[in-house]
Amino acid sequence: MLTSRFDEAFAYARLLHNKQTRKQSQTPYISHLMSVSSLVLEHSGDEDQAIAALLHDAAEDCGGTETLEIIRTRFGEAVAQIVADCTDSYDQIKSPWKPRKLAYISELPHKPKSSLLVSLADKTHNAECIYSDWLVLGDLVYDRFSVERDETLWYYREMSNIFQAGHPGPLANRLERAVIALKA
Repeated sequence: MLTSRFDEAFAYARLLHNKQTRKQSQTPYISHLMSVSSLVLEHSGDEDQAIAALLHDAAEDCGGTETLEIIRTRFGEAVAQIVADCTDSYDQIKSPWKPRKLAYISELPHKPKSSLLVSLADKTHNAECIYSDWLVLGDLVYDRFSVERDETLWYYREMSNIFQAGHPGPLANRLERAVIALKA
């Protein structure tokens, strides 16, 4: 069962991301965080993982290492470590996309299962949203990203391969199906 820590994490995530929307849409960003947390819970994640899912983009998008330290203080080391494992940049101005993603890909297989589940839920939700938007917008959906369609597809294929090997199961299969649909 979830405790008041989860409620506190939800309120903190809402506060941090309150003015953000999903890429070039009117959808409040918190919807993504809620979906990722839900996927974690639906696939046997514990409260720390569900909290980390709510906060998985907080350090990357809302304050870097300072935000990570607040998370560590408020929600504990386990949550902070998962958030750190899901973060590919702490900088307000991010380094170039490809080297950043290559570094994340190379480190991901060595992360603990607790972090892999949160990252897998994040990538699954993102891939499914891209596909859903593609059904409406076609290839214009890729204009939302800082890289071309092929680079986006490459990244999600790599993620799917890593999760099939390191965290196989229904959620990894769901990501794989979304990636296959995007490639089609």
